[in-house]
Amino acid sequence: MPSKSDTTRPSPTHRTPNPSASSPNLNISNPLASRPLNLRSTSAIAPKPSEGKTTSPAPSRNTTPSQRVPAQHRPYTAFPPLPSPETAPDVQPAPASGMYWSQAPISGTPPVSLRAHTTTLIGSSIYIFGGCSALSCFNELYVLDADAFYFSIPYVCGDIPVPLRAMTCTAVGKKLIVFGGGDGPAYYNDVYVLDTVSFRWSKPDVLGDGRSRDRFPSKRRAHTASLYRNGIYIFGGGDGVRALNDVWRLDVADTNKMSWKLISPPSSPTADDKTRPKARGYHTADMVGSKLIIYGGSDGGECFRDVWIFDAATALFSPVAIPPSASFPRLSHTATVVGSYLFVIGGHDGVEYCDEVLLLNLVTMVWDKRKVYGARMKARGYHGAVLHDSRLVIVGGFDGGTVFGDVWVLELAVHAYYSQISHFSIDV
Repeated sequence: MPSKSDTTRPSPTHRTPNPSASSPNLNISNPLASRPLNLRSTSAIAPKPSEGKTTSPAPSRNTTPSQRVPAQHRPYTAFPPLPSPETAPDVQPAPASGMYWSQAPISGTPPVSLRAHTTTLIGSSIYIFGGCSALSCFNELYVLDADAFYFSIPYVCGDIPVPLRAMTCTAVGKKLIVFGGGDGPAYYNDVYVLDTVSFRWSKPDVLGDGRSRDRFPSKRRAHTASLYRNGIYIFGGGDGVRALNDVWRLDVADTNKMSWKLISPPSSPTADDKTRPKARGYHTADMVGSKLIIYGGSDGGECFRDVWIFDAATALFSPVAIPPSASFPRLSHTATVVGSYLFVIGGHDGVEYCDEVLLLNLVTMVWDKRKVYGARMKARGYHGAVLHDSRLVIVGGFDGGTVFGDVWVLELAVHAYYSQISHFSIDV
């Protein structure tokens, strides 16, 4: 359950994010340091040394408060009526090449307000799992029809995961692979599989790495997971004691016979290794071909602005040479590949939450901040984003005080970016 420290507002003059200042679960180098404005506690990354070994019994299954209410008894949201021209918001028209924000007119049975949940697209369905509100952590599954914006709650059975936040969920065919996550002092390295045809959860036995098959990724959350050639690549996160920068591969060629392999071990906490990114969580990692594009994140004391490339074919990291003055610090943002661009939405910049839309040109590796027309989405982080039908769909999030339950749509005007979509490569 989130602590009251999640919304503490410290002095706005502190530029470097130090989410450890007021959270009881963070590693503090200066106990008198104040946390920047509206920065949600990144306690999933590194706690105080004195509390790093704190343990808590794992929550029992299916005990989420909202799950005690049968789905058929939950509030149903009717499709909203069309706005009247007399009362509709007066927004500036967008040119043909401009991007446009609008709030989606949702209906059905929407989830409660959520942050640190997962949003995963299969076909035209967005599967929303877990996350937390201001009061509770959840293990519910919602399905959002990305064409009709209709929410439904499927009946699920099997080995249902415990309530989780800051986990990852990866689509492999018509199955969802959930790894890690946790809540409060609880961290996990479990793997769950949801069959989206039968809606049955399973928790298969996964083989470890090493000769005795006894080596597994540490328990973590705030990591990333990216699919490449029948393997899910896990990078970074936090295990409750320290931030991480190791890389693991989960073989998902057969989801009934999965196995782990350590691809890149973690750096020594005392080593200043320039050949790999610093340990971090709440970053993003997007796969383009064999190249994993890692951007931003935090180690609990610094908000990063760097971009790294991890080549899954060679298992090597390479930094992208972007001057600090031409880059943007971000954590708890989303990043989505659209053609030859990386679209970054929202997040925290080390001082406050933002609603900016940033584009990283993956050919030139140059950042660009674009003007967006339409209604303005409120600043937020810890939201979800998926690309469907030339639109980015944003679900939920948190702005330091409010947990959101809304859905926003960013119309991309894809033809404005088409010139580089078909043929490009990342030469890093």
